[in-house]
Amino acid sequence: MDGEISAAELADLIDANADVRVVDIRSPAAFARGHIPDSVNIPFAELPQRVEELTGAERIVTVCPHGQASVQAARLVGSYQGSTGRVESLAEGIEGWRAGDHAWESEAAPTDEGPDAPF
Repeated sequence: MDGEISAAELADLIDANADVRVVDIRSPAAFARGHIPDSVNIPFAELPQRVEELTGAERIVTVCPHGQASVQAARLVGSYQGSTGRVESLAEGIEGWRAGDHAWESEAAPTDEGPDAPF
């Protein structure tokens, strides 16, 4: 893992069309309720089996609700990725992203289908 990145820094990278892969580790239901545009949903429990999907990205940013579980996810991805790019965690998580009034996509109406946190 190469550290943490702020919501503002991530928004700047996305706006600049940088080669950044945003990996949301929340449940599919939480992801459907709202997520960072163009992010991919790979729930934390599936990450070890799906980490190869991230190969080739210059920069990977893991995302969770508050920025704590994504640190563990970034470490996991970094251990598989080796030196093939930067792997960071979104410091403030989804909550920090939304507080910064950044772009947001939603695929489903809000429901009460379990927690947003991956564990």
